[in-house]
Amino acid sequence: MTILDQWIAWLPALSPGLGVSLSLTGLCLLLGMPFGLLLALAVESKATPLRIAALILVEIGRGAPALVLLYLLYFGLPENGITLPAFATAVVSLSWTTGAYSSELFRSGLASVPKGQREAAMTSGLHGWTGFRYIILPQAIRISTPPLASLAVTIFQTSSLAFVIAVPELMSKAYALGSITFEYLSIFCFTSVLYGSITLIALAFVRLGERRLNHYL
Repeated sequence: MTILDQWIAWLPALSPGLGVSLSLTGLCLLLGMPFGLLLALAVESKATPLRIAALILVEIGRGAPALVLLYLLYFGLPENGITLPAFATAVVSLSWTTGAYSSELFRSGLASVPKGQREAAMTSGLHGWTGFRYIILPQAIRISTPPLASLAVTIFQTSSLAFVIAVPELMSKAYALGSITFEYLSIFCFTSVLYGSITLIALAFVRLGERRLNHYL
């Protein structure tokens, strides 16, 4: 049996894990990116308590490794009477990491919007939230899209850490398959190919989205 035949034979065993990895990544991005935007706005807020609270969340999320946050929430919260399922713990933990890192990318994007655009919004009668939503935010998102895409790829790869708290994601399935077949080298090479393929497909969609944004802005 060739390596390709082995990989095809192993695909049904790994597919459920890949599905869990994609679901975990999707939920983390869905929750983490808006959370990051809110953190970015809160950090720039003039309200000192709000700014300090946001800075604490950002610095912990960026400073603590994702693995430490996973352990902290999975093993630490039950000591205080809060028990979450492993998958929910992974979503909360990686969403926090996503939010912390994306907040800095959003802040950078917002700061990169030319001051003249803000003045143009005000002279057009678009004040406050309306001007921010229709003039500033779209430009900031376009500027932030490349680094945000890189962050999304990183979060997908980081989702493999959920293996340590027994989330049945791709890495967990690969390890389980390896413990049965003892073909660890080939199995983990195949797992790398799966991660790489998903990453390349995601980056292709991101480039397509960038071209569309450049067309409208």
